[in-house]
Amino acid sequence: MLRASTVLGGIRTMTTLRLALVQLAVGDDKAANVSRAVSFVERAKQQERADIVVLPECFNSPYGTSHFAKYAESIPDGETSTILSEAARKNNVYVIAGTIPERNNDKLYNTCTVWAPDGKLVAKHRKMHLFDIDIKGKITFRESDSLSPGNTLTTFEAKGCKIGIGICYDIRFEEMARLYRNKGCQMLIYPAAFNMTTGPLHWSLLQRARANDNQLYVACVSPARGSPPGYVAWGHTQLTNPWGEILDELDADEAMVVSDIDLKVVDEVRAQIPTFNQRRTDLYDTIWKGED
Repeated sequence: MLRASTVLGGIRTMTTLRLALVQLAVGDDKAANVSRAVSFVERAKQQERADIVVLPECFNSPYGTSHFAKYAESIPDGETSTILSEAARKNNVYVIAGTIPERNNDKLYNTCTVWAPDGKLVAKHRKMHLFDIDIKGKITFRESDSLSPGNTLTTFEAKGCKIGIGICYDIRFEEMARLYRNKGCQMLIYPAAFNMTTGPLHWSLLQRARANDNQLYVACVSPARGSPPGYVAWGHTQLTNPWGEILDELDADEAMVVSDIDLKVVDEVRAQIPTFNQRRTDLYDTIWKGED
């Protein structure tokens, strides 16, 4: 399944970019997972003229604490990084390569890489907020049993758009999104894998909230829904605009949606509802304490 949406009657302007969101089916075979990811990168560029292709969280391995160590690689010289770098270069496209388990010395991270059209690594985001939850009778999960948290905010610019990166559980922390807005971001992208309990409740709600609060585009890109045993992702990859409107949404199956992003909408919303300038920073503020 592939869907596409356009703006301005299909005419692209200097303020638009074409974004492809890939909801990938992920299995136990790492090589097969990565190969499928590359095939979608190729389709997105060659058939849909995408400027940026986004893959889901944990696209090269099953999602679960028992899998992270087995599938982990170093970045940027690991097998998956090498292949995605070449795919970006060969197709002359930005690739936001979802996440993979990263091994760095004796620590594991859940890490998103961003590859430029020349194949160079331009950004790397390690998941800051680890997914440790306990919903009685439904789901218990502790990423911290195997993963370490990242400690940095991550931004990059592509086609005139400044993008902030978060990973899944990161979206629940509104302070992080506000800090990205403070840094001038026009879009936030979260490779993510909500589950069958939190997905129906909060997946769309959180994306619309972050988009509306910060007046920017938000995209969450999920793996396709698998089947038990193991972690089952909600799917429903979604794109939301600065008004909080859902522009595109997939269902549970493997698919790709391609959308034209009109950056003028960001400026229009911020001018018409100027909350950023109306904040009472004489009384309160959101402050980044980390190192840039």
